[in-house]
Amino acid sequence: MIHVDALLVVDVQRALVMGDHAVPDADAFLDRLATVVAAARGGGATVIHLQDHGDRMITHGTDDWRLALPAFGGEGVVEKLHDDGFDGTNLEQLLHESDAHRICVVGIQSEMCVAATARTALARGFTVVLPRDGHTTYDVPADGSAPAVPAALVSRVAEWSLGDQVIAPDRASDVTFGPLEP
Repeated sequence: MIHVDALLVVDVQRALVMGDHAVPDADAFLDRLATVVAAARGGGATVIHLQDHGDRMITHGTDDWRLALPAFGGEGVVEKLHDDGFDGTNLEQLLHESDAHRICVVGIQSEMCVAATARTALARGFTVVLPRDGHTTYDVPADGSAPAVPAALVSRVAEWSLGDQVIAPDRASDVTFGPLEP
């Protein structure tokens, strides 16, 4: 088991897990993340939701833009304009205010927002745990001579690109949550 004191839920918004633009196996993915969020809440870990401001698939302020796993109580919601959840936001401040050091990162799109946020977290001195079943993305379609790439492979390559500093357990269920012992 790997113990962390904070959970970042990246861009788990309704448009990306429901309807025409849902990631592959969205229902199972959302169920898994709901379990992870419940475990973090139950363990007393800091939970912060990152929310994409909107783009061609997500229109800001609509039902599709809303979080699929709503924030409760004092959980932070950080609206972001860029892939990197730290870029132009108060994410780092929220993590420092909660005395977070080891963060579990889960969410949507592995190769974009998840990887960019994890990479910056590493650069700023946080320990990053990225469970392999806790992030997902879309299939990359074939383009000219370039073959299609299944979403699972895209996610694996995104994880691999972060290097050996990231702790990558196979399952989010291998992560426990709560304050770290001094």
